[in-house]
Amino acid sequence: MARQPQRAAAFVMPEKESRKRVDLVRLKMVRESSTLYEPRRIESPKAAADLFRQFIGDADREQMMVCCLDVRNQPTCLHVTSIGTLAAAAVHPREVFKTAVLANAASIIVGHNHPSGDCAPSREDIEVTSRLREAGRVLGIEVLDHVIVGGAAHVSLREQGIVA
Repeated sequence: MARQPQRAAAFVMPEKESRKRVDLVRLKMVRESSTLYEPRRIESPKAAADLFRQFIGDADREQMMVCCLDVRNQPTCLHVTSIGTLAAAAVHPREVFKTAVLANAASIIVGHNHPSGDCAPSREDIEVTSRLREAGRVLGIEVLDHVIVGGAAHVSLREQGIVA
């Protein structure tokens, strides 16, 4: 005998169900510190790499950082979104764009370090970039580039043709 597909129950409030408390919240960004950015605008992948290198270039583990930009490509804030291991850092679009949304970013540049010094993008780096670009399209926040820093070198996925 064939089973009948289950239908979704209609939305019905039971007569004596207890109430659920729902918190009212307010989100607020907290500035931990600040730094002067001399060029004022990020106009090249090298400029982005130099900025990221100041904060994550010497890290002994992979770290992903997001740089939020205003409409003139001026950095408004930086945030480390993920700290991983020697060879990988888990990155989720939710964590990257949480900062961008709170900062009212027009666009972002993401960067991470390769502690080995080899800046060649991995398959995972390319996949993360693709997911971030798609999430950015949905949110209306463009991902301008994904820069990998390692030692004095850097690789721009935009220059590599991966971010178009």
